[in-house]
Amino acid sequence: MKIVVGADHVGYELKRKVLDKLERDGHEVIDVGCFSPDKVDFPDIARALCAAILNKKAQRGIMLCGSGVGAAIACNKIRGIRASVVHDIYTAHQCVEHDDVQVMAVGTRIVGETLALELMDRFLEAVFFDSEDFRIRLKKLEDIEKS
Repeated sequence: MKIVVGADHVGYELKRKVLDKLERDGHEVIDVGCFSPDKVDFPDIARALCAAILNKKAQRGIMLCGSGVGAAIACNKIRGIRASVVHDIYTAHQCVEHDDVQVMAVGTRIVGETLALELMDRFLEAVFFDSEDFRIRLKKLEDIEKS
């Protein structure tokens, strides 16, 4: 799978470990920053990450910041993107299965490395349940986005 990964300065250290694991697992990875522990604003990274998904350079994205909340908000502001804060195993797969989420946002101050990598695996393994009920809900989300 083609995965785009981004982090602000708070997520920088975990991002390096995420990138290593994704590459070891055979994924094609795009790193949109940040590239050092120097301060950077997560909305700038989120914009680059989402652009890679919308331009079909990546299928899914992993965004890391302190709580995951700001990253998810920034990603969800971009038309065509569905992002979820993910801090537990159920949400990691359910957000894809039910809501066709493309971006997982993780709070590096909330979860540790081991759990974050497990969440990532569950998120990437998940497949959208392409049933009429879920398609109807996605259409309603798209209609909200257009209003």
